[in-house]
Amino acid sequence: MVGSWVFFEYLPMCKSDGSSGDGVRNRKTDSDHDRDLIWREDEGYSHLVSRFYAPKRKSKDAKSFTLEEVAKHNTRDDLWIIVEGKAYDVTKYVQHHPGGWLPMVNMAGKDCTDVFANYHPARVYEKMLPGYYVGEVSDYEVSAFVQEHREVRQKLLERGLFETRLSFYAYHVAFQVALFSCVLYGVLCCSTYSAHMLAAVVLGLFWQQVAGIGHDIGHNAVFHQMKKDNLGGLVVGPLLTGISIAWWKRSHNVHHIVCNSVENDPDIQFLPLFAITEKMFGKFWSTYHQKWFTTDAVAKLLVRYQHFLFYPVMAVARFNLYVQSWALLFSKDRIYNRKQEMACMLLFIGWNVALLSQLPSDERLPFLLLSHAVAGVLHVQICLSHFSMGTYNGHAYNGESDEWFKMQCATTLNIATPPLLDFVHIGLQHQIEHHLFPRLPRHNLREARKYVKPLCEKHGIVYHEPGFFQANVELVRTLYRTAQLSKTLKQADGGFYESPLWEGLNAQG
Repeated sequence: MVGSWVFFEYLPMCKSDGSSGDGVRNRKTDSDHDRDLIWREDEGYSHLVSRFYAPKRKSKDAKSFTLEEVAKHNTRDDLWIIVEGKAYDVTKYVQHHPGGWLPMVNMAGKDCTDVFANYHPARVYEKMLPGYYVGEVSDYEVSAFVQEHREVRQKLLERGLFETRLSFYAYHVAFQVALFSCVLYGVLCCSTYSAHMLAAVVLGLFWQQVAGIGHDIGHNAVFHQMKKDNLGGLVVGPLLTGISIAWWKRSHNVHHIVCNSVENDPDIQFLPLFAITEKMFGKFWSTYHQKWFTTDAVAKLLVRYQHFLFYPVMAVARFNLYVQSWALLFSKDRIYNRKQEMACMLLFIGWNVALLSQLPSDERLPFLLLSHAVAGVLHVQICLSHFSMGTYNGHAYNGESDEWFKMQCATTLNIATPPLLDFVHIGLQHQIEHHLFPRLPRHNLREARKYVKPLCEKHGIVYHEPGFFQANVELVRTLYRTAQLSKTLKQADGGFYESPLWEGLNAQG
C-alpha cells in the first residue's frame, strides 16, 4: 500500500544491458524469462524484478476467482484487490495502511494494477503482497491499449527517470530561502507601508513555492523513502506553511485515485460554494467526508453567483486549510506523527505572530490578508487542473471503472508553459503526467510528456493543454454554465433542489 517500512534487497547497480549506470538497477536474466520480469521503482531506482512473488507458504485455500466474484469483496470490512491478474485479500491491512483507509476502499473489489504500481515501491510486491494472496483471477484480461500505456511507465523506469536529482531541489530550497530572507528584511529593516506590503506579497510567493516541494515530498517523489519524506514533510508542511502533511496526504491520495468523481473526490466537493457540474445538484453522499451534500437554499444562492465568487474565495481559501488540518489532527483517525505535526503547526503560529508583531498595529491585518491572497494563486492553479474537465458518478468514468490512463487524461489538464517558467507553476503545469506517474520527480515530467501526448494522439484520447490565461477562461465558463443551470433547479420533498433536466437525461427520479 502507499508507503512501507519493509526492507527490500537491492540488486547490483547496472543498466538495462547489465552494465554500470545511474538510476537503474538490474539483474541479468535469460531472454526466456523476460516475460516474467518487470521494471519497478524503489527509493527512486529502477529494478528489473519478478512480476509475481508466490507466497512462501502456499495456502490450501488458494483457488481461482472471476472478476465478478472479486468485485463482491468491496467494503472496508471485506476488501479484496486485483494486481497483475492475482487476487489479494487485504482486509486485515486496511487499518495499518500509511495512506489511510479511503484509497483502499475506493479500489476495493477492482483491478488496481496501475494504481498500485504508481503508489508503491518494488519491495511491497516482494515482501508484503504475497502474504495476502488468495488466488488467480480466471477471466482477467489486459487490452492492447492498456498494455501500451503500461509500456510507457516501463520506458520511464528503464531510463531511470524516477531517480530524483537532488541538485534540482537544492536550487529551489536556495530560492525559497532567498524569498524568506526578503520577507524578513522588508518587515524588520524597512519602515514604510509599501515595503511591508511588498514583503507580504513575497511571503505569499514563498508559501506557494514551498507548497511545490510539499506536494512532491507528499508523494514520496523527492527522497523516495517514507521516513525521510515524512521528516521533510513536517518542515515544508506544518512548520513553514501551517498545513498538515497528514491532512494533505489523506485528501490528495483519494483525489488522485478517483479524480473528479462526484461522490468520491474531495477536491471537487465544495458545496455550498461551488458546483462544477450539474451532477452535484440534489443530494449525494461524500465517501471522503462521510456526509450528505445537498443543494439547499444557501447552496442554490451561492452557486448562482459562483463565477463571481471564485477568485475572492481563493484569496482566503488558505484559512480553510488551517481549519481542516487542525480538525484532522484532533480527530480519532489514526494519524502518523500527530504530535510532531501539532508541534510544528504551533511553531508556525508562533513565527507568524512574531513576524506580525514587528509591524505597526494598523498594518497587521492588511499584511495577513495580502500574503494569503497571493498564496491563493496556488489554489487557483489546483482548480485549473480539474474544474473544467470531465466528471462522473461513482468509480466508473465512461463505464471503464478500472482504466487508469483514460480516466486521468479525461479529468485533468496541463498548462502550456515554456521551460523557463516551470518554477512558477511548481510542477502543476504537467498535471496529466503527474497524475499518471505521481512518484515521478517533477524535473522529469516534461520527459514523460514526450511519451504520453503521442500515445493520446494515436488513440484519440483527450490531452488538453491550454495556456494559463485560457485555462482560467475555461474554468470561469464552467462555473458560469453550472450557475445558469442552477437557476432551473426545483425544490424536492427533502427541502433540497434538484435538476429535472439532469434526472430526465439519466432516467432518474
